[in-house]
Amino acid sequence: MAHSKILSCVLIVQLFFLLLAKTNAKIPAIIVFGDSSVDSGNNNHIQTIARSDFMPYGRDFLGGRSTGRFSNGRLTTDFISEAAGLKQTVPAYLDPAYNISDFAVGVSFASAGTGYDNATADVLGVIPLWKELEYYKEYQKKLRAYLGETKAKEVISEALYATSLGTNDFLENYYTMPQRRSQYTVDQYQSFLVGIAKNFITNLYNLGARKISLGGLPPMGCMPLERTRNMGNGNECMESYNVVAVNFNGKLSGLVEELNNELHGIQVVLSNPYDPMLQMIKKPSSYGFEVASVACCATGLFEMGYACDRYNLFTCTDANKYIFWDAFHPTERTDRIIADHVVKTALSKFLA
Repeated sequence: MAHSKILSCVLIVQLFFLLLAKTNAKIPAIIVFGDSSVDSGNNNHIQTIARSDFMPYGRDFLGGRSTGRFSNGRLTTDFISEAAGLKQTVPAYLDPAYNISDFAVGVSFASAGTGYDNATADVLGVIPLWKELEYYKEYQKKLRAYLGETKAKEVISEALYATSLGTNDFLENYYTMPQRRSQYTVDQYQSFLVGIAKNFITNLYNLGARKISLGGLPPMGCMPLERTRNMGNGNECMESYNVVAVNFNGKLSGLVEELNNELHGIQVVLSNPYDPMLQMIKKPSSYGFEVASVACCATGLFEMGYACDRYNLFTCTDANKYIFWDAFHPTERTDRIIADHVVKTALSKFLA
């Protein structure tokens, strides 16, 4: 009799702690779609020049490895994963070094050089967004086989889905290639992209996703590459590009409201890096940076990808002093600050 009472008490205590753990649980996984801002190495495994699986990329990464991240270290999504109590890094889906046991708590389908627009992916021959979604469907099948139907369904519905897209659609496609400019004004093109974003999020919702972070655009006119092109204005930020970024983020904000009203049970937030990044660029010393106008790698004016190589004598020794790692991408330290900002603001409802 006494033994059964003790057993009952033990079971009650165990149940209490299980319920407590459930109440305090953060997300079970982070699932990432997007471009080079969140590609953790998928482009290493396709035929494209949009790669970074060589030094000095990754020189400050865990173990000093060039993983295919366009950074000296980790990306925003890596820091978000860590903040959620998951792993320190989010692996690339196409990386054969990982399998479904790794991907069950975090996976990136992102491809450097891609965008919402299929034509953007065509520029550098990278993975288009529709293909990222196909990989995700394949991943769901593997997850069900690995975890079982019930547990997999729970992970799919409770996971955080993070997207980061759009910059390439403007800088690599609209302002560089003639086709879209002949079809759309810049405002019309923004609406075209937002329509694609809506369709993508709706598809994710129909596949079971419920917690979604839609990534906004950074002040893309302040990237070193765009400042280098703006010689006529003293290499200042290209303000017209920043205006486009602000307007596009406004349209994304409207889309977030629309989706939350239309799709039952969905929670979409806008993770907007624009303001904190612009503040860093305008007042770098306030954030402990010394250089905002040029990048760490090579001359810092235009190099990225293969132009940013280990033999360039101009590459800085301490990337922590720089906001930008190469002419297009932020340093690990910048990504950490951005991640901290979006975790405290947009993602707090999911991670608290």
